Amino acid sequence: MPTRTRPPLLMAVLIAAVAVVVQALLVPLFAAPAANLAPRDLPVAVAGPAPAADELAGRLTAARPGAFAVTTLPDAAAADRALRDREVYAAFVAGSEGVALHTAPAASPAVSALLTEAAAQLSAGRAVTVVEVVPADPDDPRGAGFAAGFLPFAMASMLAGALLTLLVAGRAARLAGLAAYGVLAGLVGVVVLHGWLGVIDGGWLGEAAAIGLFALAAAATVTGLGALLGRAGIGLGALLVFLVGNPLSAVSAAPELLPQPWGALGQWLPVGAGGTLLRSVAFFDGAAAGRPLAVLAGYALVGLVLVLVARSAVAGSAGRGAADPAEPDRAGVGVA
Repeated sequence: MPTRTRPPLLMAVLIAAVAVVVQALLVPLFAAPAANLAPRDLPVAVAGPAPAADELAGRLTAARPGAFAVTTLPDAAAADRALRDREVYAAFVAGSEGVALHTAPAASPAVSALLTEAAAQLSAGRAVTVVEVVPADPDDPRGAGFAAGFLPFAMASMLAGALLTLLVAGRAARLAGLAAYGVLAGLVGVVVLHGWLGVIDGGWLGEAAAIGLFALAAAATVTGLGALLGRAGIGLGALLVFLVGNPLSAVSAAPELLPQPWGALGQWLPVGAGGTLLRSVAFFDGAAAGRPLAVLAGYALVGLVLVLVARSAVAGSAGRGAADPAEPDRAGVGVA
């Protein structure tokens, strides 16, 4: 029987309506986090003698209720260790000459700038000494190059996963493609970001491993879901890796600056975990790399397993389908 097709005009109107709905969902998803950047339980330290540190911590908490999660430390040396271990973003150090601010711009230049303003307010008009304990790369002091350079990794990984699903048949070939992509993405990525652009400044091997693991995790997620669910799985993978993962990643800011729980959720998605891991490896000698490393390894493992399971399921379905009689041919004989 001939299939009924929708009139072209109706189809055009439906496509336009769907595109507008998608636009209405994506615009706030991308714009709302950026438009509502503010500290929310941002980890900071207050260091110094007990009376002065306690008084300063009280003033900081009272000035911005709910903005800071304050840790009290005995002195500036302890504060600097906390900064290098990525336990806090900055430390307000109380001294005889007033308040000094110790920062880690490598963790988030946006947070460092915000806390510099907060320190000026707490100092009651006195000059604030700012000490950059963990500075950003001198070629990228505001972190814009790091954030902009990380986005193409997500896009390329999404594309690689989709192409492996659509154009490559067989689980062994797909697994080989994913492995090759992860290795090459790590090597080329570190050459571009470290050697060419100079926006990261750690060990080459560790940076390449971090970039490669992120690329593998993102691509394997798309490929695994695509192998399991077909084109719908590719769309779901793109949603996790890019459409939702990118605006919630806080690569250009910090998770604690985004509205919650979205900032925390972004760190459980590939882009957020990848950005955090690369910062830890490139600027902090691997400090606080455990959780993002585990998140990315989990995505990579699940994606690879889905490729294996989905391929087996398809093969089994094909085998069962081969036993069913097809439409009879002109001679009246069923074709297997």
